[in-house]
Amino acid sequence: MTHHHHHDHDVKGTLSFEEKMIKLLDHWIKHNEDHARTYTDWAQKAKEKNKNEAARLLEDAAEMTLLVGKKFESAMKLMDQDD
Repeated sequence: MTHHHHHDHDVKGTLSFEEKMIKLLDHWIKHNEDHARTYTDWAQKAKEKNKNEAARLLEDAAEMTLLVGKKFESAMKLMDQDD
């Protein structure tokens, strides 16, 4: 399976640092959610083929990916705060 999506993480233009960070964090959150969903889908397929240990590992990876997303969400909330 080929991984096709654009990874231009260098946000260009005249955005402030905070605006750039919020855009990046939002992108990373959505990106991780997409990956977690894919891992979960493949875990289910692995279960259907009696590959239960592989399925468990994929489910673990999905959970870890969502935890990373929670870190990004926390970082985004901090971007809205004044220093």
